[in-house]
Amino acid sequence: MRIIGGTAKGHAIKTPKGLDTRPTLDRVRESVFNVLANRGIFGSDVLDIFSGTGAVAIEALSRGAAHAVAVDFKTGKLILENAKHCRVDDRLEIIPRKLSQLKNYMVGRQFDYIFSDPPYENGFIQDTIDLVVNYDLLKPEGVLLLEHHKDEVFTLPELWECIKEQKFGYTVVSYFVKTAERS
Repeated sequence: MRIIGGTAKGHAIKTPKGLDTRPTLDRVRESVFNVLANRGIFGSDVLDIFSGTGAVAIEALSRGAAHAVAVDFKTGKLILENAKHCRVDDRLEIIPRKLSQLKNYMVGRQFDYIFSDPPYENGFIQDTIDLVVNYDLLKPEGVLLLEHHKDEVFTLPELWECIKEQKFGYTVVSYFVKTAERS
């Protein structure tokens, strides 16, 4: 795996041994960041849930995000090592917690982009949506990006909509935004 663009372009990043993580593929990250480049990544705040290697958070920082938070309860040391190698560790916060333990860390915070790539078909997509909605984590013009299995079922709350989907075999990246409240 490598960083695809920005100041850390070409830097290889380490991946955990074993089958506990499924890193976001380079081609998926490249497609996602091409979409985000059109919206503007520079100066943004990014939350990367189920961060694994930290590749998405590091890629965002490499491309000009102001700050990123990487959440993964197993791979914090690896994420820090990758961030230092890519020279973005000064703008990266690592929270070594499970999704269910994030509540206290998220109160009052908001992000321009929230990316979540949990283990497929375990209900974590719905849990991610619920966390983002219940703690109002997305800024008004922000985007929630969920990488999930094509057969995974989840429910969006009222006033949210899917604005784009990208398909990569059985993997789908869905882009969600909050819509304006209707009068």
